[in-house]
Amino acid sequence: MQRQEKPLNLRVFAKNKRLGRKLAMVTAYDLTSAMIVSAGGADAILVGDSLGMVILGHENTLPVTMDDMVHHCRAVARARPQIPVIADMPYGSFHVSIEESVHNALRLVKEAGAVAVKIEGGRQRLDVIEALIRAEVPVMGHLGLTPQSVNRLGGYRVQGRGGKAAARMLDEARLLTEAGCFALLLECVPFELASRISESISIPTIGIGAGAGCDGQVLVFHDMLGLFDGLRPKFVKQYANLGEQACEAISCFVDEVRQGVFPGPEHSYDSETPTRGKGLNQAGQPGSRKDKETSQEDSQGYLADMENGKA
Repeated sequence: MQRQEKPLNLRVFAKNKRLGRKLAMVTAYDLTSAMIVSAGGADAILVGDSLGMVILGHENTLPVTMDDMVHHCRAVARARPQIPVIADMPYGSFHVSIEESVHNALRLVKEAGAVAVKIEGGRQRLDVIEALIRAEVPVMGHLGLTPQSVNRLGGYRVQGRGGKAAARMLDEARLLTEAGCFALLLECVPFELASRISESISIPTIGIGAGAGCDGQVLVFHDMLGLFDGLRPKFVKQYANLGEQACEAISCFVDEVRQGVFPGPEHSYDSETPTRGKGLNQAGQPGSRKDKETSQEDSQGYLADMENGKA
């Protein structure tokens, strides 16, 4: 019996930092996207609260609930992606009390199958981060542009410009490292500052709009594949235009249906009952073994046709 490959755990972050090997992380929100990200060779999956925009149709991430995150994280975990699954703590899930924050993080681990959570914010989140780590929940920090603070920040703006702002972010990066975060996401940060932070702390940095000096990069699945036609930040590189290809495919299907081209004979079933092997399609006597086999095949529906080459 062949042993199954063990899933990569969070040690991949520290290991790659030590070896100077760049980390690649991609978001996923369901089974299919998780399978694609894993098959593509990514080091980790982030179930981001960006699902509020690219999946649920909200204008920002603020309306995303814990139930939303648990639902989508479960779907990702069912793909058994063999790489770490990290879940965003949504807005409001870690803002009220330490106890509620720990409870919500434990839900993402116990109910949803995440191996770690990501929390936005620096100094003001230290108590929460330390409490989660005491509860055995690994934490990825998040500094720079924190989308859950969009109302306070007055929009999506680059963070860390200017001496004081840069010094404050560097200090907070060190605090999050000391608090026990296993990695730090830097979003929309000047590349010089992101490089300086990456060199100054022992944990890996994952950049998104923070330049090549970070220890790794993350992009949103729908952005990099051209599946979302909304806001496209400067830092996004589109590696494919699957949205356009999908539209063309749907259009082709619609035309073929209207013209009577699809379905063709190869997509249709005949009246012959499929049988296994080379035997003839003969019904058995009621209650006989052959009758039971035929009934079982009938209950399999199109799966039986597939096995017999008739699908």
